[in-house]
Amino acid sequence: MTIKKFEFNMFPVNCYVLSDETKEAIIIDAGCFYEEERRTLRHYIDAHELKVKHLLNTHLHLDHIFGNPFLYRTYGLKAKANQEDEFWLVHADEQARAFGLELPETMVPLGGYVNDGDRILFGNTALEAIHIPGHSPGGIAYYCQENQCVFSGDSLFQGSIGRADLAGGNFDQLREHICSRLLVLPPETVVYPGHGDATTIGEEKVNNPFLR
Repeated sequence: MTIKKFEFNMFPVNCYVLSDETKEAIIIDAGCFYEEERRTLRHYIDAHELKVKHLLNTHLHLDHIFGNPFLYRTYGLKAKANQEDEFWLVHADEQARAFGLELPETMVPLGGYVNDGDRILFGNTALEAIHIPGHSPGGIAYYCQENQCVFSGDSLFQGSIGRADLAGGNFDQLREHICSRLLVLPPETVVYPGHGDATTIGEEKVNNPFLR
């Protein structure tokens, strides 16, 4: 599996394009706010002749969904996320105004829901959805056992965990689910977070001060 990371700049957020030898692909958290960022993402997809099968969100906070309307307009993709986060999408305009922003495009309704244990398939690759509430009620991590990696959204970071002071957040719930759902993965599992650098489950299990 090929993993391409884009770091978009409005709220520095990681967007991932995953593809395999079949050229089928998925996108996780298209946080591209600026036109230049949208062009960069499209150029990568088109230059590699990828057929994007799914647009997935780890959660629906504003910074992770800026590019959703663009991908719907360009490739006909509607995002999939956990239903418990749908209220964030409904109130996206209010989220934007709270940061003094105007959304570049009107948000598109979800095209489907992702639930704990769901398998998302593209090409010869499968991801497993793991529900990690606490940063947001519908937080989802996407785990690829075959490639030993997990896309943790804003639940688990290198040396830290997600904030829990936004609507629907709960610090104890977040910590509990990280420990019971993510730290039980093999220690060599690479963690690709929603912000910042990659880490491993083993590194965070030993050194993350929030998880001791």
